[in-house]
Amino acid sequence: MWKEFKAFALKGNVLDLAIGVIIGAAFGNIVTSLVNDMLMPVIGLLVGGINLKELQFQYGDTVLKYGAFLQTVIDFFIVSFSIFLFVKGINKLRRKEKEDPKPEAPPAPSKEEELLAEIRDLLKQRALDEK
Repeated sequence: MWKEFKAFALKGNVLDLAIGVIIGAAFGNIVTSLVNDMLMPVIGLLVGGINLKELQFQYGDTVLKYGAFLQTVIDFFIVSFSIFLFVKGINKLRRKEKEDPKPEAPPAPSKEEELLAEIRDLLKQRALDEK
């Protein structure tokens, strides 16, 4: 069982996925900070100093925190848009690499090909001489 787990854990796809999750979490924290610390205060100023997280509706003992929900939805759209721009940039770089491949030099002819070319040339010359 340990060997199977080791083989699974060391596959390239699993490692790539783990790295992607770690980078994604870090990227999510950066975007969340951007939203909470930079964008939402500006939006709050523009709409008259309203803090969305404080918006709530209370009915008896029940509290509906719709402001926190709106904040989460805004966070989602900003994170999604940021990831979209990041992926779009990466895809553009990949396309550019595919469009500009370095031309490869044709392979050198083998000894057999050189010999056959010489025989061909000699036969052509012989045919011209006989005419």
